[in-house]
Formats: sequence, C-alpha cells, structure tokens
Amino acid sequence: MTERNRTQTPDDGVDTPGQVRKTPRRGGGDPAGRGRTTIADGVVEKIAGLAARDVVGVHAMGSGISRTFGAVRDRVPGGSKSAARGVKAEVGEVQTALDLEIVVDYGVAIADVAGDVRENVIAAVERMTGLEVVEVNIAVSDVKLPEEEEDEPEPRIQ
Repeated sequence: MTERNRTQTPDDGVDTPGQVRKTPRRGGGDPAGRGRTTIADGVVEKIAGLAARDVVGVHAMGSGISRTFGAVRDRVPGGSKSAARGVKAEVGEVQTALDLEIVVDYGVAIADVAGDVRENVIAAVERMTGLEVVEVNIAVSDVKLPEEEEDEPEPRIQ
C-alpha cells in the first residue's frame, strides 16, 4: 500500500503517520443513556417548596392546620422543618405536575405572587430534575395580616 492510499482511506485499519486511532466504545452509545434515573415525588416537592418560599410575598406554605402540626413537629428534638410542606407532586417518567398551597402577606397582589411562584418553581424543578413541569396549581389558603401573631404554638414549660 502506498502512502497515497493510506491518506485517502484512513478507516482501512492502517494508521497514517501522526494520526491517533480511536477505539470503539464498549457497550455502545452514550454512557449517560445507560440505565434509568427515577426521581421521587418528595424530591420534587422539596425543590418546589424551597423555590416557592423564595418569592417575595409568600409568607408560608400549607394550610393553617398543617402549619400548626408542622410547628409542633419542628420543635420535637430531632425533628426538622419540612421543605415540602404545602406541596404535592405527581412525578412521571419525563413530566411532573405540582399543587402548592400558600399563605401570602397582606397587601401583595395575589395574582402577581402566584405568577412569580409558578415561574420560580418551574425554573427550579426543570433545571434540577430535567423533568418537564406540565402544570403548577396554586391555592392561596390564607393572608397573613401585619398585626397577627405567628400561628406556631408557644412551647410549654413544665
């Protein structure tokens, strides 16, 4: 075989001078495509809950009863604040749908806050999980008035 032939047909199994031979990958295909990733509902709920709380005008997440029980649970030694309080997610293979229950601060435009929550939640969930968010339903369950005290019960000292 002449030098001219080797240069014209580099895929004939003969390396041309200065050429690095690529070996085929074993297993075939992209390594990222080998296997399946599943994301639990709770993971999506936590991401959405934290993203919703970041929006100005959102006072709390969840209904009054769930916040009261959550406050009690948070005070139990070893307990932790639930980032997913007020969020329900349905996660499929490639899509997710979310239901959020929020409490807004008095004086804010509820429609604007809901829109901002929706945008922030969709961006965070899609960026972190790769799932398509098909809907974010928002229920405003209460308005926090400036003179209201927190709904959290005071700790009992005995």
